[in-house]
Amino acid sequence: MTRRAQLLLVLSSFVIACGGDDGVPHVPGECITFDEQRGEGTYYDATGAGACSFDAQTGGGELLVAAMNAPQFAGSSVCGMCAHVVGPSGEVTVRIVDLCPECARGDLDLSPQAFDRIAARELGRVPITWREVPCDVGGPIAWRMKEGSNPWWTAVQVRAHRHRIARVERLTAEGDWVDVPRVDYNFFVEESGFGEGPYTLRAIDVHGSVVEDTGIELREEVDQPGASQFPACE
Repeated sequence: MTRRAQLLLVLSSFVIACGGDDGVPHVPGECITFDEQRGEGTYYDATGAGACSFDAQTGGGELLVAAMNAPQFAGSSVCGMCAHVVGPSGEVTVRIVDLCPECARGDLDLSPQAFDRIAARELGRVPITWREVPCDVGGPIAWRMKEGSNPWWTAVQVRAHRHRIARVERLTAEGDWVDVPRVDYNFFVEESGFGEGPYTLRAIDVHGSVVEDTGIELREEVDQPGASQFPACE
Protein backbone atom coordinates (compact mmCIF):
# COMPACT_ATOMS: atom_id res chain seq x y z
CA MET A 1 0.00 0.00 0.00
CA THR A 2 1.33 3.44 -0.89
CA ARG A 3 1.95 6.10 1.72
CA ARG A 4 -0.96 8.16 0.28
CA ALA A 5 -3.34 5.20 0.50
CA GLN A 6 -2.23 4.52 4.08
CA LEU A 7 -2.89 8.14 5.00
CA LEU A 8 -6.35 8.07 3.42
CA LEU A 9 -7.15 4.88 5.30
CA VAL A 10 -6.20 6.41 8.66
CA LEU A 11 -8.08 9.65 8.00
CA SER A 12 -11.21 7.90 6.75
CA SER A 13 -11.32 5.57 9.75
CA PHE A 14 -10.99 8.63 11.98
CA VAL A 15 -14.17 10.21 10.63
CA ILE A 16 -16.73 7.88 12.18
CA ALA A 17 -14.73 7.51 15.39
CA CYS A 18 -14.71 11.26 15.88
CA GLY A 19 -18.14 12.04 14.48
CA GLY A 20 -16.78 13.91 11.46
CA ASP A 21 -18.98 15.26 8.72
CA ASP A 22 -18.94 13.64 5.31
CA GLY A 23 -15.99 11.28 5.28
CA VAL A 24 -12.77 11.22 3.30
CA PRO A 25 -12.68 9.89 -0.28
CA HIS A 26 -10.78 6.63 -0.64
CA VAL A 27 -9.53 4.58 -3.56
CA PRO A 28 -12.61 3.27 -5.47
CA GLY A 29 -13.04 -0.49 -5.13
CA GLU A 30 -11.29 -0.64 -1.77
CA CYS A 31 -13.17 -0.50 1.52
CA ILE A 32 -12.14 1.19 4.71
CA THR A 33 -12.27 -0.85 7.91
CA PHE A 34 -13.85 1.52 10.39
CA ASP A 35 -12.90 1.67 14.06
CA GLU A 36 -14.93 -0.32 16.56
CA GLN A 37 -17.18 1.81 18.76
CA ARG A 38 -18.20 1.13 22.35
CA GLY A 39 -21.27 2.34 24.17
CA GLU A 40 -24.67 1.29 25.43
CA GLY A 41 -27.57 -0.17 23.52
CA THR A 42 -31.18 0.67 24.31
CA TYR A 43 -34.42 0.30 22.37
CA TYR A 44 -37.28 2.57 21.31
CA ASP A 45 -40.57 2.37 19.45
CA ALA A 46 -39.00 2.53 16.00
CA THR A 47 -40.96 2.64 12.75
CA GLY A 48 -38.13 3.15 10.25
CA ALA A 49 -38.92 6.86 9.97
CA GLY A 50 -37.26 9.66 11.92
CA ALA A 51 -34.58 12.33 11.63
CA CYS A 52 -33.14 10.77 8.46
CA SER A 53 -36.41 11.41 6.58
CA PHE A 54 -36.90 7.82 5.46
CA ASP A 55 -40.35 6.25 5.22
CA ALA A 56 -41.83 4.13 7.97
CA GLN A 57 -41.69 0.43 7.20
CA THR A 58 -45.01 -1.06 6.19
CA GLY A 59 -46.18 -4.54 5.32
CA GLY A 60 -44.72 -6.37 8.29
CA GLY A 61 -41.37 -8.08 8.45
CA GLU A 62 -38.58 -7.67 10.97
CA LEU A 63 -37.50 -4.06 11.48
CA LEU A 64 -33.75 -3.89 12.10
CA VAL A 65 -32.94 -0.20 12.46
CA ALA A 66 -31.34 2.16 14.96
CA ALA A 67 -30.99 5.78 16.01
CA MET A 68 -27.47 7.24 16.20
CA ASN A 69 -26.24 9.19 19.21
CA ALA A 70 -26.11 12.98 18.79
CA PRO A 71 -22.29 13.41 18.84
CA GLN A 72 -21.87 10.95 15.95
CA PHE A 73 -25.01 11.84 13.97
CA ALA A 74 -22.80 14.44 12.29
CA GLY A 75 -25.42 16.50 10.53
CA SER A 76 -27.15 13.39 9.10
CA SER A 77 -24.01 12.03 7.39
CA VAL A 78 -24.56 8.62 9.02
CA CYS A 79 -28.12 8.29 7.71
CA GLY A 80 -28.63 5.10 5.75
CA MET A 81 -25.36 3.51 6.83
CA CYS A 82 -25.32 0.06 8.42
CA ALA A 83 -23.74 -0.91 11.72
CA HIS A 84 -22.93 -4.39 12.97
CA VAL A 85 -23.80 -4.46 16.68
CA VAL A 86 -22.57 -7.01 19.23
CA GLY A 87 -24.28 -7.30 22.61
CA PRO A 88 -24.23 -9.63 25.63
CA SER A 89 -26.06 -12.50 23.92
CA GLY A 90 -25.94 -11.93 20.18
CA GLU A 91 -25.29 -9.66 17.23
CA VAL A 92 -27.28 -7.86 14.54
CA THR A 93 -26.78 -5.52 11.60
CA VAL A 94 -28.97 -2.41 11.61
CA ARG A 95 -29.50 0.57 9.32
CA ILE A 96 -29.32 4.06 10.84
CA VAL A 97 -32.63 5.89 10.32
CA ASP A 98 -32.95 8.29 13.24
CA LEU A 99 -31.24 10.49 15.84
CA CYS A 100 -31.10 9.76 19.58
CA PRO A 101 -30.61 13.24 21.11
CA GLU A 102 -30.02 12.02 24.66
CA CYS A 103 -27.61 9.21 23.74
CA ALA A 104 -23.91 9.59 24.54
CA ARG A 105 -21.09 8.99 22.06
CA GLY A 106 -20.95 5.31 21.14
CA ASP A 107 -24.57 4.61 22.08
CA LEU A 108 -27.22 3.22 19.72
CA ASP A 109 -30.97 3.20 20.30
CA LEU A 110 -32.26 0.08 18.55
CA SER A 111 -35.62 -1.08 17.30
CA PRO A 112 -37.10 -3.69 19.68
CA GLN A 113 -36.54 -6.48 17.14
CA ALA A 114 -32.89 -5.53 16.81
CA PHE A 115 -32.42 -5.30 20.58
CA ASP A 116 -33.91 -8.78 20.95
CA ARG A 117 -31.07 -10.10 18.78
CA ILE A 118 -28.39 -8.88 21.21
CA ALA A 119 -29.97 -9.12 24.68
CA ALA A 120 -33.10 -9.92 26.66
CA ARG A 121 -35.49 -7.01 26.26
CA GLU A 122 -36.17 -6.73 29.99
CA LEU A 123 -32.56 -5.61 30.50
CA GLY A 124 -33.38 -2.36 28.73
CA ARG A 125 -29.80 -1.07 28.55
CA VAL A 126 -26.73 -3.17 27.78
CA PRO A 127 -23.08 -2.66 26.81
CA ILE A 128 -22.43 -2.95 23.07
CA THR A 129 -19.70 -2.69 20.49
CA TRP A 130 -20.43 -1.76 16.90
CA ARG A 131 -18.71 -1.05 13.63
CA GLU A 132 -19.82 0.55 10.36
CA VAL A 133 -20.25 -2.11 7.66
CA PRO A 134 -21.62 -2.28 4.09
CA CYS A 135 -25.40 -2.67 3.84
CA ASP A 136 -26.79 -5.84 2.32
CA VAL A 137 -28.70 -4.28 -0.57
CA GLY A 138 -30.01 -5.63 -3.85
CA GLY A 139 -30.50 -3.49 -6.91
CA PRO A 140 -29.39 0.08 -7.62
CA ILE A 141 -29.45 3.18 -5.46
CA ALA A 142 -32.54 5.37 -5.61
CA TRP A 143 -33.04 9.13 -5.81
CA ARG A 144 -35.89 10.83 -3.95
CA MET A 145 -37.03 14.43 -4.49
CA LYS A 146 -38.46 16.07 -1.39
CA GLU A 147 -42.03 17.31 -1.27
CA GLY A 148 -42.05 20.95 -2.33
CA SER A 149 -39.06 20.62 -4.65
CA ASN A 150 -39.25 22.78 -7.76
CA PRO A 151 -36.84 24.33 -10.28
CA TRP A 152 -36.08 27.17 -7.83
CA TRP A 153 -35.62 25.11 -4.63
CA THR A 154 -34.61 21.50 -4.96
CA ALA A 155 -33.91 18.83 -2.35
CA VAL A 156 -32.80 15.31 -3.24
CA GLN A 157 -32.02 12.25 -1.12
CA VAL A 158 -30.08 9.08 -1.88
CA ARG A 159 -31.67 5.82 -0.76
CA ALA A 160 -30.89 2.09 -0.84
CA HIS A 161 -27.13 2.69 -0.84
CA ARG A 162 -24.56 0.06 0.13
CA HIS A 163 -22.12 2.50 1.74
CA ARG A 164 -22.48 5.77 3.60
CA ILE A 165 -22.91 8.78 1.31
CA ALA A 166 -20.12 11.36 1.47
CA ARG A 167 -21.55 13.90 -0.98
CA VAL A 168 -23.86 14.52 -3.93
CA GLU A 169 -23.06 16.60 -7.01
CA ARG A 170 -25.12 17.77 -9.97
CA LEU A 171 -24.13 18.60 -13.52
CA THR A 172 -24.93 22.19 -14.48
CA ALA A 173 -26.11 23.37 -17.90
CA GLU A 174 -22.57 24.69 -18.41
CA GLY A 175 -21.12 21.21 -17.95
CA ASP A 176 -19.67 21.75 -14.47
CA TRP A 177 -20.09 19.43 -11.51
CA VAL A 178 -21.15 21.34 -8.38
CA ASP A 179 -21.57 20.14 -4.83
CA VAL A 180 -25.10 20.05 -3.41
CA PRO A 181 -24.98 20.90 0.34
CA ARG A 182 -26.31 18.36 2.81
CA VAL A 183 -28.72 19.43 5.55
CA ASP A 184 -29.42 17.82 8.90
CA TYR A 185 -32.62 16.08 7.79
CA ASN A 186 -30.67 13.99 5.26
CA PHE A 187 -31.43 15.79 2.02
CA PHE A 188 -29.04 17.52 -0.33
CA VAL A 189 -30.50 20.96 -0.91
CA GLU A 190 -29.86 23.59 -3.58
CA GLU A 191 -31.46 26.78 -2.24
CA SER A 192 -31.55 28.33 -5.71
CA GLY A 193 -32.82 25.11 -7.29
CA PHE A 194 -31.55 22.76 -9.98
CA GLY A 195 -33.50 24.51 -12.74
CA GLU A 196 -35.68 22.61 -15.16
CA GLY A 197 -35.08 18.86 -15.28
CA PRO A 198 -34.29 16.17 -16.01
CA TYR A 199 -30.98 16.16 -14.13
CA THR A 200 -27.65 14.38 -14.12
CA LEU A 201 -26.59 13.60 -10.56
CA ARG A 202 -23.82 11.64 -8.94
CA ALA A 203 -23.35 10.29 -5.44
CA ILE A 204 -19.93 9.61 -3.92
CA ASP A 205 -19.61 7.18 -1.01
CA VAL A 206 -17.09 7.31 1.83
CA HIS A 207 -14.77 4.97 -0.05
CA GLY A 208 -14.59 7.28 -3.07
CA SER A 209 -16.77 5.20 -5.38
CA VAL A 210 -19.11 7.14 -7.67
CA VAL A 211 -22.60 6.35 -8.98
CA GLU A 212 -23.72 8.69 -11.77
CA ASP A 213 -27.27 8.84 -13.10
CA THR A 214 -28.90 10.79 -15.89
CA GLY A 215 -32.55 11.53 -16.53
CA ILE A 216 -33.52 12.10 -12.89
CA GLU A 217 -36.86 13.89 -13.00
CA LEU A 218 -38.43 16.48 -10.74
CA ARG A 219 -40.98 14.08 -9.28
CA GLU A 220 -41.77 14.65 -5.62
CA GLU A 221 -41.91 11.82 -3.09
CA VAL A 222 -41.12 9.10 -5.63
CA ASP A 223 -38.13 6.75 -5.51
CA GLN A 224 -36.38 6.88 -8.89
CA PRO A 225 -34.03 3.91 -9.34
CA GLY A 226 -30.53 4.70 -10.49
CA ALA A 227 -28.54 2.68 -12.99
CA SER A 228 -26.13 1.03 -10.56
CA GLN A 229 -25.02 0.40 -6.99
CA PHE A 230 -21.77 1.16 -5.18
CA PRO A 231 -19.34 -1.75 -5.56
CA ALA A 232 -19.07 -4.38 -2.87
CA CYS A 233 -15.94 -4.47 -0.76
CA GLU A 234 -13.06 -6.39 -2.30
